[in-house]
Amino acid sequence: MSTTSFESSVKQIPYSQQTVYGKLSDLNNLSKVRDRLPADKAGSLSFDADSMSIEVPMAGKIKMVIIERDEPKTIKFESQGSPVPFLFWIQLLPTGDAACKMRLTLHADLNPFIKGMVQKQLQEGIEKAADMLAMLPYDD
Repeated sequence: MSTTSFESSVKQIPYSQQTVYGKLSDLNNLSKVRDRLPADKAGSLSFDADSMSIEVPMAGKIKMVIIERDEPKTIKFESQGSPVPFLFWIQLLPTGDAACKMRLTLHADLNPFIKGMVQKQLQEGIEKAADMLAMLPYDD
């Protein structure tokens, strides 16, 4: 097993670093994401302030729990119940008083066989997650 990292491209967000951090560091605020998901996926998604859970076919319930908050720069998550253990980071950097940039990083323990099967899907998934987070309305 070796740790494999996947990074999203850098996303520009037209809100301050503090505003974006404030929204993303309390996962209750992500309930708005449900509207952007297909109906069959939205029903299996649940949130509280420190974690988010989703039912995944063949894997069951996977939970991501916030394990570290470094205001206003980083939010780190750890998986629970995932067949593949992983860490997930949201990194924020200011680009001015009213804007910031964001990058998502996923660190997963993958053996070479599994890596070959899931590498493309994980890279696409982290990119889609970054796109979705970049489009959230952070001012409500």
